[in-house]
Amino acid sequence: MSITLPGLLAAGGLNLTRHGSAPLSDRPIQWVAVTELEDPSPFLGGGEVVLTTGLRHSSAAAQRRFVQSVDKAGALGIGFGTGLSHGTVPGPLLAEADRRDLPVFEVPYDTPFMALGKLVADSLSAEHVAHLHQLLSAHQVLAEALLSGKGLPRLLTELSRLVGAEVALFQYGAPVFAAAQPDSSWRRIPVSTGMRDRCTLAIAEPFVQPDVVAYASSLIGVELSNQAARRASSRKVTGQLLGDVVDGRLAGADAAVRLRSAGIDTSQRLLILLVEAASGQVRGLPALPLPAAFDGAPTGVYGKRLAVVVPASDGPRLAEALSSFLFGAGLTAKVGVGGAYTEPGGLRWSYYEAREALQRGAAVNEPERLSLTSLLMAGRDVPLADLAAEALGPLEAFDNRHGAQLLPTLDTYLALNGSVAAVAADLNLHRNTVRYRLAQIAELTGYDPAVTADRVHLFLALSVRRLGG
Repeated sequence: MSITLPGLLAAGGLNLTRHGSAPLSDRPIQWVAVTELEDPSPFLGGGEVVLTTGLRHSSAAAQRRFVQSVDKAGALGIGFGTGLSHGTVPGPLLAEADRRDLPVFEVPYDTPFMALGKLVADSLSAEHVAHLHQLLSAHQVLAEALLSGKGLPRLLTELSRLVGAEVALFQYGAPVFAAAQPDSSWRRIPVSTGMRDRCTLAIAEPFVQPDVVAYASSLIGVELSNQAARRASSRKVTGQLLGDVVDGRLAGADAAVRLRSAGIDTSQRLLILLVEAASGQVRGLPALPLPAAFDGAPTGVYGKRLAVVVPASDGPRLAEALSSFLFGAGLTAKVGVGGAYTEPGGLRWSYYEAREALQRGAAVNEPERLSLTSLLMAGRDVPLADLAAEALGPLEAFDNRHGAQLLPTLDTYLALNGSVAAVAADLNLHRNTVRYRLAQIAELTGYDPAVTADRVHLFLALSVRRLGG
């Protein structure tokens, strides 16, 4: 520890003598400044012991001004060297120092100022070395905690012990670790992970060893980045497996075995929660961390959506928890809930129900009976996407060239059960304009919306287009 003014006065061999009645500070001495300036304050940073022989302080006024400037700079005391300019410590200087509670001590002629400077420098050096040893030891403790197999919880527990305060870690607003509930008095430190994940380390005030906190933050950032990479890799593999089941390429006993290896036991009643994010946030789904309630839940990314497989009994509760988490994380996303089934085929139906539920657009979308469109889409041997493109492609191309709004008109016509009057009112058009557009649709596609069979074909085409089939 750095030497204090009482320690300096008590040091052997210096023969320093205290004068006056000012109290001695127990703050560590930051440095020893030797000066003969009348006003040394511009060159002082605070916490020093100022040494002088009073060469330029011959008058009482000059001596008082010198004390005032030293006190203004925040020095801890004045050491006055006698035997050169002054035989004793000048009375005016001592009186002004006592008035300001600034300690003064006498440095005899035989004691060089350098000896005081060396003693303070040695103590500062020893403190610095001790601090480095302590810091390196703390770094080793934190690194070993992270590599112990117990991960971030062990690291954060050790960090709490080292800084002498409670700590908590949050990612996307959800607690990753929390020894206690933080309040407004806690220090919040952003943790850099290379991603926009709003990761924050919170520490209760007061705490010690801020350098340890900085190192811990870097370790946390690296570990969270590694976790994100592992999560993205795992979700890619699981997503491919789910895709094989959903598309009908994998079924029966083989599917059950493969799914079990991914942590999905289809002998139990399971359902799928399907997360669809806004277009600008889709790229974050593979690495998105989920709240603790989803620990152990298999997850995969398929078709730009995040699928979470959960037990049927927990489905409603977890759907709400997932939606709340996404909202709190600042993500524009909705959750589709599939039905609860056993067997790989049931998981397939649950996926389609969840995907169709997403079309309702609420934050949480409960499952309903599958529509004819979704049932047809579940059979991948039915080329619905090609049929939809064949029917709607000409309309989309025509709209792009001429801004004719044929697709929106067709969509509205089918939604309003083929009522020309209702379409005209809804789109603020003349009825003849609606009829003209319907005639264009029939001419371009070969399907007449007024004919029942053709209307069903166009309805299926639009539904497939919306569902992304």
